[in-house]
Amino acid sequence: MEVILLDNIGKLGELGDKVTVKPGYGRNYLVPYGLAVPATKDNVAAFESQRAELEAQAAERKAEAESRAEQLSEIELSLVAKAGDEGKLFGSIGPRDLAEALVQAGLDVAKSEVRMPEGPIRQTGEYDIALQLHAEVSTSVRVVVVAE
Repeated sequence: MEVILLDNIGKLGELGDKVTVKPGYGRNYLVPYGLAVPATKDNVAAFESQRAELEAQAAERKAEAESRAEQLSEIELSLVAKAGDEGKLFGSIGPRDLAEALVQAGLDVAKSEVRMPEGPIRQTGEYDIALQLHAEVSTSVRVVVVAE
């Protein structure tokens, strides 16, 4: 399936690129979420007429993500969790818990923006948690987990 991208998508392409994707990916994810349109003659013409407006919107989203990244890079988040004598947590701290803690601290972060490639936190200590705020903007937040 050939689509025209309406936003920058990591590892796939930039705004305005005409790319070939698997039909299910295009039909079930890219098109419904407004990230792409099928590459028909009518859509190509409509895209070219709206290209400047779409580029301005994409630049605005990126600038907003960069300003959020500056705010988040200065934050050190402290979480209190129940833990045993050796520092092992009863349970774990995952992306949802981190996103909720950041929202309570007054920052706008969604669960989908939290990246934890090593999995959830299961020990007390200090961690650097990556946040992917935009396809081109990422930052990290220092998280300190202490025993209750």
